[in-house]
Amino acid sequence: MSFLSKWLAVLWQIGKFIVIGGLNTFLDFGVLNFLMLSSGVATGAGYSGFKGISFIIAVVNSYFWNKYWVFESAGEKKKGEFLKFFIISAIGFGINVGIASFAVNFVGAPAGIASNLWANIGAALAVVFSLIWNFLGYKFLVFKGVQEEEA
Repeated sequence: MSFLSKWLAVLWQIGKFIVIGGLNTFLDFGVLNFLMLSSGVATGAGYSGFKGISFIIAVVNSYFWNKYWVFESAGEKKKGEFLKFFIISAIGFGINVGIASFAVNFVGAPAGIASNLWANIGAALAVVFSLIWNFLGYKFLVFKGVQEEEA
């Protein structure tokens, strides 16, 4: 039962992380599309800058949700926690913006696919890789002490 309860706890945590990931993805895409639609820019350096802005906004939102709900470290102030979160998120940022920019600016939209649609496909691909990185980094590096104390 102990083994099963640990797995259920991890699955519950992954489930919460996925919900927050969905919320952050919605926020990320919302900001990205707002910037693209309001400026008319969906490629090049402008797109990469917009993708960076939208990702940063989503990461700030992510910190609070992950700290207080997913990893439940409310009230605890761990030394260097925000710095670790920032570093993991910065690497996730590089993964996210790098993959999205590569898909949009180097691979390019296949024939018949609008640049705005391709920009969203590139962003969706980037989300998959950055979410995996972020969960593992947050769980095992940033909020690690919280799980150890609960075990």
